[in-house]
Amino acid sequence: MTATTFKSIAGDRIDPTLLEQLDGEVSAVEQELVRQTASSVPLVEHVGRHILRAGGKRIRPAFVALGAQATGNSYDVHRARRLGAVMEMIHMATLVHDDVIDDSPTRRGQPAAHRLFGNAETILSGDVLLAKAMGLLACDDDHVLVRVVADSVIEMAEGEVRELELRGIFDLTEADHLHVLSLKTASFIRACCECGGILAGATPEVRGGLRAYGEHIGLAFQMIDDVLDYRGKHIETGKVQAMDFRDGQATLPLIRLAAKVSEEERQVLRTKFGSIVSDDEIRMIAGWMESRGAYASVEASAAVEVRRALAALDVLPDTKGKAMLDAVARFVIERKS
Repeated sequence: MTATTFKSIAGDRIDPTLLEQLDGEVSAVEQELVRQTASSVPLVEHVGRHILRAGGKRIRPAFVALGAQATGNSYDVHRARRLGAVMEMIHMATLVHDDVIDDSPTRRGQPAAHRLFGNAETILSGDVLLAKAMGLLACDDDHVLVRVVADSVIEMAEGEVRELELRGIFDLTEADHLHVLSLKTASFIRACCECGGILAGATPEVRGGLRAYGEHIGLAFQMIDDVLDYRGKHIETGKVQAMDFRDGQATLPLIRLAAKVSEEERQVLRTKFGSIVSDDEIRMIAGWMESRGAYASVEASAAVEVRRALAALDVLPDTKGKAMLDAVARFVIERKS
């Protein structure tokens, strides 16, 4: 989440000095990640550095910093950076585990770690990364903050398991899918925002506003991510098109499409779902999503979540950090990768 990224979407709405400050915060987190991926075990370090080189938006550390800044209170910047690194390391660990489970060939345009180092090696190295994140979190003596992070990690892990339980179910209900999104994605972004508030000694009301903002932004983020899985350009997303469909994972674009097609087309979708499917067939399905309004429907739902997120910020004082959270919300809708 660099100043350049924000500048491209926020234009002149954001103070340039604040953009530079956020860029500096994320850069400091990046340096901490480099230190934390060092290991006396060569394989662990190779896997960690490969994941780190793949990059990423570092949106979770940004949420920690912005959550603190949005309160208008003073806070320990070094503590915020350390916590930002913790959240990003947890996120990185979940990604490498996901890639093994899904047998994803790429991650952010680079070969997925397990394709280079092997499944067992990557899983165990991901475990080390997660353990290091917990070790770094233990440096914080605020048990409330530690509990918030721990609870979110539990929810995220349970969300992953629940998603696996639902794999292969074509007629998945929207309620079941949204429950997975809340556990798997929204809970962790919610925790990042709330922890920023905790760091800055926010009132319960402000903490609640940050929690709600993170929850709704997390849902919107994953909804757009699921649209990009089908519609996104491979060169921009760094992913194989429609991996969810190929893996038999029903997401909101497919759920919405299934309600808009003929019975014959629905049978085609059901037959191809989670089985061997050609790129031409994927393009056909993606075309149906475009022409039948499935993409537009999901984007509209994401926009509703963004509006709810922005409304949750009403309890916060008017600060530059709050303005940045507003810009992040717009980024979620406008992003292409």
